[in-house]
Amino acid sequence: MDDTTGTLDEALQRLHASGPERLGRLTNHAPMAVEALAARGQGAAVHRWLDLYAPRLEDFPAPVEPITEGGLRAALGDPRRAADWIAYFRREVEARPWRDVLAEWWPRLLPGMYGGATHPVIRVGHAVRTLRAGPETGPRVAELAHGLGYWAARHHPVTGVLPLPGADRAEDALDAVPPISERRDGGFPARLARVRGLPVWADSVDGPDEARRRLAELVRAATHRYVTHGHGEATMLVHAATAPNAVLRVLPVLPRDLWAPSLRAAWTASAAVTAMYAPDAPVACRPRGTFTAEEVFERALAHGDEHVIKLTDTALDVGDEWALAAALRSMELSEPA
Repeated sequence: MDDTTGTLDEALQRLHASGPERLGRLTNHAPMAVEALAARGQGAAVHRWLDLYAPRLEDFPAPVEPITEGGLRAALGDPRRAADWIAYFRREVEARPWRDVLAEWWPRLLPGMYGGATHPVIRVGHAVRTLRAGPETGPRVAELAHGLGYWAARHHPVTGVLPLPGADRAEDALDAVPPISERRDGGFPARLARVRGLPVWADSVDGPDEARRRLAELVRAATHRYVTHGHGEATMLVHAATAPNAVLRVLPVLPRDLWAPSLRAAWTASAAVTAMYAPDAPVACRPRGTFTAEEVFERALAHGDEHVIKLTDTALDVGDEWALAAALRSMELSEPA
């Protein structure tokens, strides 16, 4: 984390006056993007990028009523209660260590990571990376509370998905994902409801170390796949890689018995996004030129699109030639900011 000037904390404080969404359904990506910029040594660009994004921000939503221990179940998954949930988690992380709060709530929230088009878990993943890198400042702890609160408000489980024959390798399992058979239109919730079956992959994994290895394999496979399949939907297919990578970033601070369930939820998210947005056929596309990771991230910053920045951030975690090619491909397919 290359941010010794307090720039990220300043940006997060700015953003905490804004809501987690805009227009009632679109996610506020700024907290994730500015964290990625700071983490990749571009702290000097954080406020400049945020100034460009600022017209898309909306005021923090009005609260409904405080969430109490007796009202947790009724409020879970109610997007009208976003402000209430964020306030709840801010109280929690102020009262006890954030790692304890996360460990308690992760298994409760994990089954509903598909709400908000997987953005809440991605936001939590960015927040945890920042906290692990240190220092654990007030704005960074508050950012985790905002992420968890957004996740609780958009909590949406996936049910009724039939298990289909799978494959041993993540890339083969993603290839085996059948596209949704009904019409391919509408937003994320409508398409998610049309996912009828997904291949089985890694269901037999119960050891934490194997779960972590498999999760890293999934992130790599989904990132590589963007090179040849990203044209199916340049923005939404980013999440097939960034959602499992968010889970991977959180694993080190979770109890080890939660690693295998985390792998299974991440696979469902990545596979479901693939089913909803994959193109009819891949395109032949190979890495172009030789670029360093730093050069690729500088190109992502110059492009400016928030999804490009986040996929490039994940591509740098993967770190190989095909992952960098995926980042460059996203710049070709996406409209510059």
